[in-house]
Amino acid sequence: MSLIAIEASIYLNDPAVRDAAVAESVKYQQATRDDEPGCLVYCFAADPCVADHIQVYELWENAETLAAHFDHPNYHNMRELLGKFGLKSAVSRKHLITKSAPVYGSDFKASSSFD
Repeated sequence: MSLIAIEASIYLNDPAVRDAAVAESVKYQQATRDDEPGCLVYCFAADPCVADHIQVYELWENAETLAAHFDHPNYHNMRELLGKFGLKSAVSRKHLITKSAPVYGSDFKASSSFD
């Protein structure tokens, strides 16, 4: 099984509206989590270090569930909503994850290994 992660950076023209944009997007974040099969994580969050930046992290079970999301009203509603807040720029990337492992072992030490 391969998971698909999406990470994105959204910058708004006016930093003063960033928190309102994130707050208003909660309804679509929750609807995506609740209503779309294959959605494991769907989070649009304010970057605590950059005033005009929204960080996006999504995790999908597979390409089919991600493709269904791109056709779903939640996806289109989120795009429309964020556009109303004045996008300066947005960059998003998808990543195919073919292996996962815990970060911490039974000894509570972090490891970068996938063994």
